[in-house]
Amino acid sequence: MSDGCDDGSGHGATDSRAELIITGGKVATLDREEKIAEAVAVRGGKIIAVGTNAEVEAMTRPGARRIDAGGRLVGPGLIDAHAHMDREGLKERLPSLAGCRSIDDVLQRIEALVRETPRGEWIVTMPIGEPPFYEGVPGNLRDKRWPTRHDLDKVAPDHPVYIRPIWGHWRNTLPLVSVANTRALELAGITRATMPPSPSIQIDKELDSGEPSGIIYEFVFKPLAEKTLMSCIPRFSIDDRIAGLKRSMEVYNSVGTTSVVEGHGIAGEVFAAYQACHQEAGEFLPVRSHLMFSPSWSDPSPSAVRELLVDWGRWLARRGLGDEFLRMAGLYAENDRSPENDLRALCGPYTGWAGFNFDAALPSEVMFELLLEAARLGIRVGSFDPGILEVYERVHRQVAIDDQRWMIEHVGVFNRDEVKRIADLGLGIQYYTGRYIGLDGDKLRGRLGEARVDEIVPMRWMIEAGVHAALATDNVPPTMFVPIHHAVARVPDNGTPRLGEAQALTRLEALAAASREGAWLSFDEDFKGTIEPGKAADIVILSDDLLTCDEDRIPGITADVTITGGRIVWEKETGVEV
Repeated sequence: MSDGCDDGSGHGATDSRAELIITGGKVATLDREEKIAEAVAVRGGKIIAVGTNAEVEAMTRPGARRIDAGGRLVGPGLIDAHAHMDREGLKERLPSLAGCRSIDDVLQRIEALVRETPRGEWIVTMPIGEPPFYEGVPGNLRDKRWPTRHDLDKVAPDHPVYIRPIWGHWRNTLPLVSVANTRALELAGITRATMPPSPSIQIDKELDSGEPSGIIYEFVFKPLAEKTLMSCIPRFSIDDRIAGLKRSMEVYNSVGTTSVVEGHGIAGEVFAAYQACHQEAGEFLPVRSHLMFSPSWSDPSPSAVRELLVDWGRWLARRGLGDEFLRMAGLYAENDRSPENDLRALCGPYTGWAGFNFDAALPSEVMFELLLEAARLGIRVGSFDPGILEVYERVHRQVAIDDQRWMIEHVGVFNRDEVKRIADLGLGIQYYTGRYIGLDGDKLRGRLGEARVDEIVPMRWMIEAGVHAALATDNVPPTMFVPIHHAVARVPDNGTPRLGEAQALTRLEALAAASREGAWLSFDEDFKGTIEPGKAADIVILSDDLLTCDEDRIPGITADVTITGGRIVWEKETGVEV
């Protein structure tokens, strides 16, 4: 019988029994007592009970769906506090060169693409190297060099070919390198006389002829050449972004993520893809998405910025606009109004890999006026500019922000005094462990000295000060178990000695920083982030027990089952009975 009909059991139109249960688990509730339970009951997208197997079974309706967790760890769905989730699926919209070990391997891939691409149409690929970091190129090719236009011309004389550079923060080392064949250079108008549009770009030349070799070097982390010299290459379409976003959500669900916060800001073209996915799925998303807005300040004058914010920015205040699955609220701000970002912004509203607007940046004093007006309007701000703490304090002296949950993102190095000041302002924190512990931990150790290593991502100090601080991936890679491992082990990615062990979190604290704390950042602590009655049924059953497994197994943990709003959105073929 359907819900609400008498089924003969004495329960009628007000049947409130569970329609989905998880039993036989080790349930990390992350509630105030941090209880470990056995079972969870779900109805109407919400958790209705947490307790023993017997207690949950007793309140289960006939025909309810049952999941036997088989002793596995069950936790709240993970919340990625700075995800750049839309990028993940876009990586599959272009042909991959992964697995190529030589220039000949690359040419064979290009040749296969030529056979299926109409003559004269563009062939644009992902970078050379192995995702997600694309390390060691070209040294890991047998040829020990990059391919040139002449190499590519051998297999694609009649097609423009462009091998894209990486998004620099995937690897966080320079230079970025892209390669164009002769036909692509011709369409782009690049000749021996072409001058780079920025000192950050180097057009490689052949020694004998002085002609472009097809190799373009960039000494900047956010690609600039494809927004200037190579702006003629095909761009990601709205269909690419929609398909990519759907795929992104699958990937994030597969590692237990059920919510993201996009603190760097989302541009209009990416928001359109979110809206399309949300509408198509009947106002549901498998990954709940709390987006901050990335503005485009075409006129960076103080009066224009203030007037625009007052005119259209009010809808960003507090929790903004949207529903429990898709919400736009708050504003990203930065003061790097650089010539390079102005060049990138010429392609606007197209944003490429970024997903945020490059002319969101403002001159320092103009940004201060923007933040002051945002504080008056109750619009939460996020930023990771150097010195942003001082700017926030300056705003607070005129308009209080200590109840508005402004954020400092990509947190790296703070001393004890700065942590106290963060707490005094009521700020939320998003850690950037992938860079400051993983990639650059040793560099920071060398720069600061052993006496100051506790200042590197000072997690323990944040907890002691009562600061709400959340973990995040930055999409490098998209699994939250990498930053969880950084938080617990404090080991740089190159395996050198632990970094500031006094700042390490317990495994349960790290799990909370990957769920409960992220909920606070989006004003959702009463709605999600823990496994408690009344909360959203965002639940993950993990492949390994995070709380007890060998430390080096943590980064590889995935989801066996992921549930968002009571719906199973990811199932892996395992021994879990679903």
